[in-house]
Amino acid sequence: MSKGRYLGEFEQLVLLALLRLDHDGYGIAVREEIEQRTGRRVGIGSVYSTLDRLHRKGWLQSTTAPPEPVRGGRAKTVYRVTASGLEALRASRRMVERMASGLDLSDLPEAGR
Repeated sequence: MSKGRYLGEFEQLVLLALLRLDHDGYGIAVREEIEQRTGRRVGIGSVYSTLDRLHRKGWLQSTTAPPEPVRGGRAKTVYRVTASGLEALRASRRMVERMASGLDLSDLPEAGR
């Protein structure tokens, strides 16, 4: 994988959330999944801009789900990870594992010491 093809941390979290959500991967659900599993507060704008960027790179495909059967229900854009998105995720995870290989992070001094 060439330079610039590795995923950032948040992009990895979004792809992992989509994989966990399977067929229900839309913006709000992605945000809730990340917040629930990481304890990290996530802005919905960050989620949507990341979904858009990953979609433009071909790492996601999208479909429009029918509106919810409630008054004012809106159609949702649902996302799925593509084969190339899954490979990008795997490559990024391997890169981090290679960098951490052989390090015992619990024995390292704190930064600034």
